[in-house]
Formats: sequence, structure tokens, C-alpha cells
Amino acid sequence: MRIAVLGAGAWGTALAIAFAHRHSVALWARDPEQVTAMRVAGENSRYLPGHRFPASLALAADFALATDGADLVLIAAPLAGLRTTVQHLRDARIGTPFLWVCKGLERDTGLLPHQVVREVLGECLCGVLTGPSFADETARNLPTVVTIASTDAGFALRCAESLRGPRLRIYAGDDVVGAEVGGAVKNVMAIATGVCDGLGLGMNARAALLTRGLHEITRFGKALGGRADTFMGLSGMGDLILTCTGDLSRNRRVGLLLATGKPLDQITDELGHVAEGVPAAREVQRRAAALGIKMPITDWVCAVLDGSMTPIEGVAALMARDIGFEDH
Repeated sequence: MRIAVLGAGAWGTALAIAFAHRHSVALWARDPEQVTAMRVAGENSRYLPGHRFPASLALAADFALATDGADLVLIAAPLAGLRTTVQHLRDARIGTPFLWVCKGLERDTGLLPHQVVREVLGECLCGVLTGPSFADETARNLPTVVTIASTDAGFALRCAESLRGPRLRIYAGDDVVGAEVGGAVKNVMAIATGVCDGLGLGMNARAALLTRGLHEITRFGKALGGRADTFMGLSGMGDLILTCTGDLSRNRRVGLLLATGKPLDQITDELGHVAEGVPAAREVQRRAAALGIKMPITDWVCAVLDGSMTPIEGVAALMARDIGFEDH
């Protein structure tokens, strides 16, 4: 299979490396200087240092060249770049089936990725690849298990069968909303857990945040049309556990640094990568409010990000909430 990976960040690079061992892969970056630097170094020193490119991996700054003859397109741009990338596909009249790997809700519109795609292209053969996965570990060929969700279940299954490898297992599903909500809101919960750990509040507090965070994800996702069982799977519980506890999580790192009192602007500058939970938190809060859904952990994260509440004040507010039944 010929695959075009659009976006040479950490995750796009990791997937390009993983797939290049079994497929013909072209990795596209918008910046020609980045492509030149990657060719010279033989790796993506900026976003995924230490992982050599397979000899067969093609690098391209030319969009048409990267997508020419592709059987599958993989959009690995951050969510902020999804709409523009899909518009490129539309304008270039590229009708190739595609997957996206970004997670979150679009800033200002609050749309999930599939809704952005639908606004630009209408109905098309596409889906989301998501689940518990760190780019560094996937690039190192460590066992990784993810899922592909599409409204066309047959397409999802064919992609999963084609893209799987000895150490990359892929499941298929048709709950696109559930898969995307799990991937988006777990980043918000990772910020909360990072704050909790940064304050030294202990394992009891972390377990509570994970559990109640999953409850918020499920409540929000069901209101948007997702299925409850999806949130018990890889794109829900699996991704939540990894992102909230793994040291490679950028969103968890945001929380850890917020706990030290660093301002958000300084934190995002230091990261050097996109932490999707920061913009997602505000969009999740807005959509939840419009739906009349209570999401206290999300509200706390937004208050800390906005600077209207200190991390420890937020913890106190969560603990002081009225007592109720656990399933509410």
C-alpha cells in the first residue's frame, strides 16, 4: 500500500516510521526547511529525535508529490491544522480515503474532527485512528494497540488489517463520536491529573480523578451521540490511563508545571509541542454548558488555565461539592 502521511510532528513521524517497514510511505511537511533538515539528519531532530528513518521512507515538501498515487492519506496535523489540510485535499481534487489522528475540539467552533471534515468535504470515505499511544514508543517498535473508527465499518476494518504490524495491533469500530470524545477530553483530565501529582496529593487523589474523569468523558460523549461501551475501550479508558499517568504525556506535563505556579504562556513555550488539552478544555466546557451537562473537573481545569483559581483552590472546590449519588 502507498501511504501519504501529512504532517511531520512527533506522531506523524512515528507512524510514518512504523508503516514504512511494510508499506511505501511519503512523509510530508509544510516547511521545506524542515524537510531539508530531516533529509540531512536522517531523522526528525525537531519533533522526534533519536529515531532514524528507514531507508525506504520518502520525505516531501510538495503536497501533490506526497499524495500522488496514494491508496491512503493519513492526516497527522494538529487539530488546528486539520481544516486547512482537508481543504488542500479538496482543492487538489484528491479523493483518496483518509484517516486523521488529531484529538480535541476545534477552537472557537467546538467541532469534533469528523464535523470539521464534513463541513469541508461532505460525506467521504474517512475515519479516525486513535487510542493509547506515545510517539516515542511506537517509533521504537514497542507494542502498541490502537483503534480505527469510521461510519463505514468495513473501511475501518480494511484499514486496521492493512496497517497492523507485528507490534502494532489495530481494532476497528464505527463509533466515531465516542472515539473522538475519548481522545479529546482525556487530555483535559491529564492536565488535572498532572496538577494533582504536581501538588503531591497522592495516589488516592489520582485514582479519584481518573475515575470521575472517565465519568465526565462518558456523560459528555453520550450527550453528543457516542456509545457508553466505547468509553470503556482503547479510545476512552485506555487513552485516559496512558495520558494521565505516563511521563511522556504533554498534557500531564502542563498540569505538573501549573502546579509549580508557572504561567500558562511560559509552559506552552517551554513544551515546544502542541498540548491539545489546553484549547480543548475551553471548548469542552462551552459545549457541555450548552448541553446542560455538569463537568466539574473540566470547569476546574479551565479556571486554573484562565488564572481565576489556583490549583489548590480548585482541589478544595472539588472536594467541597455537594454529596450525591456516584452515578450522577
